[in-house]
Amino acid sequence: MIEQYYPIFVMIAGGVVFGVLMGKINEFLGPSRPTEEKSSTYESGMEPVKTARERFSIKFYMVAMLFIIFDIEVVFLYPWAVAYKQLGIQGFITMFVFIAVLLVGYIYVWRKGALEWD
Repeated sequence: MIEQYYPIFVMIAGGVVFGVLMGKINEFLGPSRPTEEKSSTYESGMEPVKTARERFSIKFYMVAMLFIIFDIEVVFLYPWAVAYKQLGIQGFITMFVFIAVLLVGYIYVWRKGALEWD
């Protein structure tokens, strides 16, 4: 049974080895001439206004996480839409329940005020 997964393990190991190898080759062969200008914060070609170590509001991270969570539904909706005819009524009901759960989560987040910018 585990023999079926050997090609996947080989691909993962190969990807990790390739990534580390390319990073190290770049580190050894690439030019390293740090300057103060290269180390400064880049803000769309404008002079930096504040330090790069400034704290962000927690709302920023909440909105980012909510976007990721609710955007994942698209990952599940697309294959369902492609195979809609083969899934029949059971697939329709399953997706309806999935969307209903997402809607309940969205309403909960909305009521808690996580989407409000003060």
